[in-house]
Amino acid sequence: MEETEEDALRASVFQRLRPRAYLERFVAESIRPDGREFDTWRDVSVNVGSVSTANGSSLVRIGNTTVVCGVKAEIAEPDLDSPKDGFLVPNVDLPAICSPKFKPGPPTDEAQVLSERLNSTLTLSNILPLSSLCIQEGKAVWALYVDATCINHDGNAFDAALIAMVAALRNTKLPKPRYYEDTKQTICSRSETMPLLLGSSLPLSMTFGIFNNQHILADPTAFEEPLLDTTVCITMSATGRLISVNQSGLGLLPGQAPAGQDDPVQLCLAAARKRQEFLAQYIYNS
Repeated sequence: MEETEEDALRASVFQRLRPRAYLERFVAESIRPDGREFDTWRDVSVNVGSVSTANGSSLVRIGNTTVVCGVKAEIAEPDLDSPKDGFLVPNVDLPAICSPKFKPGPPTDEAQVLSERLNSTLTLSNILPLSSLCIQEGKAVWALYVDATCINHDGNAFDAALIAMVAALRNTKLPKPRYYEDTKQTICSRSETMPLLLGSSLPLSMTFGIFNNQHILADPTAFEEPLLDTTVCITMSATGRLISVNQSGLGLLPGQAPAGQDDPVQLCLAAARKRQEFLAQYIYNS
């Protein structure tokens, strides 16, 4: 039986006025509003090198969530206590154009939290040894500004932004520098470039939402996110090493599952390992 325009309008109004009840009706049928099963992930696409004014760039889509990232390199003086270390500065922007939930103005709290989490993830993974950005010890180093902008927000912005940042760093090429002691200046070649010396621990993140403290929804959408009791984000390296487990919300903690139920965080870990294998092959070995 085909859905009429009146049925579609009625469903749309119900979704807007009673979003939790709307989602519960779908979950009761073991399906989600976008037609996915609980453990199904949205399609991922990665394109690199599309921003000609950046030293490296990427465009990543997870479903309808779209993030563009550019890496801009500048020469800077190192910190006195770390004379050999350069700088890696990630930042995420969630402009008003990407979603009606964001307003024009200064960076939102969500954008600042995302930036801090991404900085922590990149640091923990040791994706780029900062000593590899040294040009001349104590004199000159590279500062890499990794700026990700969400141009369409449909949930799970963290996973998309992390893939975009790593893809942009892999695409980055720096002009070959030479430091002149007599003039205290660094001159960069116009013709010779070099890629970044990235480590083997390229990070991947897999985010899950737990609804009604029992249903695990992989890769939550913008509609599902505010209805979740708990969000679990698992970060692994491309080689399968566990980097971090981040949990937010007021839902169940590890070891607090009701009697007879599996620990939801352990279930997320098992699902994340399967997803990690696919993403590592698709993104980093392509």
